[in-house]
Amino acid sequence: MEFFVRHRRRLLRALPLLTTVVLVSGCAGPLSTVDPAGPAARDIATLWWVMLAGSLAILVLVLVLLALAFRRGRDPGAGDEARQERRWIVGLGLAFPVAVLLALLAYGLVIGERLLPRSGADVVAVAAEARRWEWSFSYDDAPGRSTLNVLHIPAGRPVAVAITTADVIHSFWVPRLAGKLDAIPGHVNVLRIEADAPGIYAGRSAEFSGVGYMDHAFTVVAHDAEAWQAFLGGAE
Repeated sequence: MEFFVRHRRRLLRALPLLTTVVLVSGCAGPLSTVDPAGPAARDIATLWWVMLAGSLAILVLVLVLLALAFRRGRDPGAGDEARQERRWIVGLGLAFPVAVLLALLAYGLVIGERLLPRSGADVVAVAAEARRWEWSFSYDDAPGRSTLNVLHIPAGRPVAVAITTADVIHSFWVPRLAGKLDAIPGHVNVLRIEADAPGIYAGRSAEFSGVGYMDHAFTVVAHDAEAWQAFLGGAE
């Protein structure tokens, strides 16, 4: 009790961050965006944490300024009051948030550029076509081969997914591997995904596209090199 009384101010300041960490620590699972299993998803998760830290820094500053505004003290003179206004309102109230927001914007642009699909000899090309209520996948490396509601990819290699739809707008999303991208009628959007290790990853359509969209799910199966070659050869 004595420890809490002595350090109550520090504990209260750290409470929002501690609460957030505790809540987020329970967000693991097949559809968790903070439990990445690939480089693209990891970049997105890192961006989320950086944005959270920046927003908390601004929040803490605003709360400190608010507390100082209610603190009683001597009445300043006209010159002192003008200097205090410049220091607190312009310097901290405006300059600090603007600097933080600009830094977050720059970091977000860098991450966004890293998430763009790339071409290269190591990139695997697949196509995803959505319709109510299923996903059909085809593979450039296995002409004529298609799978329904199960996307097969090699682990450890970037995969360019060409996404479209046969009817209304849907959204392709594998939270642990990448961000989400809309499937738009008459248009092809390309999303880069990659799995660090072989495994099974859950995917969903994250776009409200009519009654039944809640069950519009699919699975991504990431193979090791041997299993991937077997799949291309016709094995299930």
